[in-house]
Amino acid sequence: MLLRKRYRHRPCRLQFLLLLLMLGCVLMMVAMLHPPPHTLHQTVTAQASKPSPEARYRLDFGESQDWVLEAEDEGEEYSPLEGLPPFISLREDQLLVAVALPRARRNQSQGRRGGSYRLIKQPSRRQDEEAPKRDWGAKEEDGEVSEEEELTLFSLDPHGLQEALSARIPLQRALPEVRHPLPLLLPEPGEFPGKQTFVQSSSWRCLQQHPQDSLPTASVILCFHDEAWSILLRTVHSILDTVPRAFLKEIILVDDLSQQGQLKSALSEYVARLEGVKLLRSNKRLGAIRARMLGATRATGDVLVFMDAHCECHPGWLEPLLSRIAGDRSRVVSPVIDVIDWKTFQYYPSKDLQRGVLDWKLDFHWEPLPEHVRKALQSPISPIRSPVVPGEVVAMDRHYFQNTGAYDPLMSLRGGENLELSFKAWLCGGSVEILPCSRVGHIYRNQDAPSPVDQEATLRNKVRIAETWLGSFKETFYRHSPEAFSLSKAEKPDCMERLQLQRRLSCRTFHWFLANVYPELYPSEPRPRFSGKLHNTGLGLCADCQAEGNVLDCPMVLAPCSDSRQQQYLQHTSRKEIHFGRPQHLCFAVRQEQVILQNCTEEGLAIHQQRWDFQENGMIVHILSGKCMEAVVQESNKDLYLRPCDGKARQQWRFDQVNAVDER
Repeated sequence: MLLRKRYRHRPCRLQFLLLLLMLGCVLMMVAMLHPPPHTLHQTVTAQASKPSPEARYRLDFGESQDWVLEAEDEGEEYSPLEGLPPFISLREDQLLVAVALPRARRNQSQGRRGGSYRLIKQPSRRQDEEAPKRDWGAKEEDGEVSEEEELTLFSLDPHGLQEALSARIPLQRALPEVRHPLPLLLPEPGEFPGKQTFVQSSSWRCLQQHPQDSLPTASVILCFHDEAWSILLRTVHSILDTVPRAFLKEIILVDDLSQQGQLKSALSEYVARLEGVKLLRSNKRLGAIRARMLGATRATGDVLVFMDAHCECHPGWLEPLLSRIAGDRSRVVSPVIDVIDWKTFQYYPSKDLQRGVLDWKLDFHWEPLPEHVRKALQSPISPIRSPVVPGEVVAMDRHYFQNTGAYDPLMSLRGGENLELSFKAWLCGGSVEILPCSRVGHIYRNQDAPSPVDQEATLRNKVRIAETWLGSFKETFYRHSPEAFSLSKAEKPDCMERLQLQRRLSCRTFHWFLANVYPELYPSEPRPRFSGKLHNTGLGLCADCQAEGNVLDCPMVLAPCSDSRQQQYLQHTSRKEIHFGRPQHLCFAVRQEQVILQNCTEEGLAIHQQRWDFQENGMIVHILSGKCMEAVVQESNKDLYLRPCDGKARQQWRFDQVNAVDER
């Protein structure tokens, strides 16, 4: 009976054990799918501290703490910010900075909305343990990649592949030395390049130049939007490792509303442990141009250095830039930009000296130095006058940047800002240079065609540049870019503020840029023999028309010379006509021996009234009458009349520019 009873209860016990086993499995699955918050935070922190096993780069963030961004709801869709105020008047409620908050204050902070900000408190030390430097080309000790890893890499999209490859490289690596070697090959005096001899001239040595103690300080501004974690931090560490602390005031990171999770709290914690690094977060999508202006508002260094967030620097890259700006605060300078391959992160130095130029579509290009420019250089490391500064890395005095209008606040997103900055520098009293002793590597991504939004933003910016800076030469731009012409007719840009800035700065005309900075860009139409202002040798004044509005029949007089007056721009053509100003197409003519402006004539007797011979002795002879143009002083007036040629000083003239012209 006892045996029969035990046998009867055995199925119940088995069912109970089976039930307990199933319940345990369910609990384990729940625990795996929903880990505790503390464990999850530690996991994310560990991943941020160690980008890859091969990199051997670890960072201890210490005790975990919750981070709260004082922003609007993350689920809200953002559009490009419209109507951003000018550089000087940016308000604090348009900024946002990551703030570390203890758990006890989390609920209070979540109740606040809007754009208030507080700067991260920077510790007075760098990371406790810095990763050892290694050569950029050295292989990993465990360099073999497993078949599984290889398949994983090839399955990624190009952007993901770039991030995966970058994560395998240490955040701190030494770039190969590519600056001019020693001993230098110095050409014979007056020849460059030419016969070369070995010399030990210290003024020619990039590698042995010692910075001055009195150099200005720099604020390096890095703007980014969803930049790869390792690429961004490698840029930051490259700056910290190559710049003497005495010259680096700060690095300012401007987060242009990144959405990647790793660029939120993990980046804030990382940056908080770096000395001299600040993090600004915009609460709206700004674009590169306005994000740079945002960083500039918080900069305190003497010099602003705008740098893309995917660069690596050579030791000594900053000092030459600071030295040139210290010598002349109106210089806008840039290093030589080398290439870092986006697929392999291999470093490719630029071998030949180059300068930045543009075409009539207002696109930027690199161009090898023309022979006449190369011969004019005193040495291979002399500063290079560049028509256009590259946009990847550019440095200028902070007060000069602000006083000359900063970036155009009405330009969209990015594209063309380096052209606008270059035109403004050249035409308004400054200059643009590229310095061979300064080298920075830049990752040029092999991207697909730009999105329609980016293309339209760039086109709008080009139209603004044309309407603001090109004068009558904008018609040449519109001929080369019909889509820009259509856009300008559909939406006329408001350039009043920038045109007022030109007048306030007494900027020159774009013809001056073509004549003095980049004559190779001059339109392919027949070039004038002589152009620019027409100076009278005797009185030191220039030919001008003082009439406002309609200048037809306007008498020509002498007035103080000014590069900013379109009325003083003249052209003496191969047809022996003197064309007046822009945009009206008028010619010098004669009425009762007084020089006036008339419509240019192609036929009939009147055409002979508009023929002038500019002779080698400086006299301008009216061909029909045989008399010379003379400045006649009558009371307070200085008018232009025809008088018998006698060679006096008031009959001698000169143009700003002399051009070679095929007169066949």
